Amino acid sequence: MNKQELINNLKGSLIVSVQAYPGEPLRDPYVMAKIAEAVEIGGASAIRCQGLKDIKAIKSAVSIPVIGLLKVGSDMSVPFITPTLDDVEKCFDAGADVVALDATGRPRPDGRTFEETVEAVLGSRGEEAFLMGDCASFEDIERSYACGCTFASTTLSHAGKAINQPVSQGPNLELLSQAHTAFPDKPTICEGSVHAPQDVIDALAAGAFAVVVGTAITHPTTLTSWFAAATPSADKG
Repeated sequence: MNKQELINNLKGSLIVSVQAYPGEPLRDPYVMAKIAEAVEIGGASAIRCQGLKDIKAIKSAVSIPVIGLLKVGSDMSVPFITPTLDDVEKCFDAGADVVALDATGRPRPDGRTFEETVEAVLGSRGEEAFLMGDCASFEDIERSYACGCTFASTTLSHAGKAINQPVSQGPNLELLSQAHTAFPDKPTICEGSVHAPQDVIDALAAGAFAVVVGTAITHPTTLTSWFAAATPSADKG
């Protein structure tokens, strides 16, 4: 699939994030692949997933594009989403069609800047190496497009104090609108705190090119906790 075909296929669509946290019962590549199959049937245009084994399993199970990433460590005060060039290369080698990586200016473990990482990937793999900058701010979105990323997403704008960003309730509509105004022809993707169909509608209206939904579709532990909190037993503590 070339760049324009990929962009056309994702425009105005739903991307589903299929991930499980460490220690959870669903943390298994086979299970993640089955969930990915299920959401493809439900209408997902692409799958966003984490971990090399999950990328491989999901890529073999679905016919839609796979957006792969590696989460490294648990300290959100430093880059943790595909932070190094080696991490990016491993995701592509595992079968990812697009690789998402931290687009902030924070120091990375391998000493490269975000721009140097993107330049190295495009230099070795060519313009058909599709990258998604996971952004915390408008400046990160600018940085992503300036250095050659195909996509930018609002993922890290929900990381809060760990990266000196306010936490928005629901999709970051302000950032989406700002990005769309500045880059109307660029595919800026909404990700983070999309918990209901109305959130998808609002994000698209604010200028999102596509919308990623994860927890509200693929994380039964959190979904169950939302409903359990509404029951009388929740008050018994």
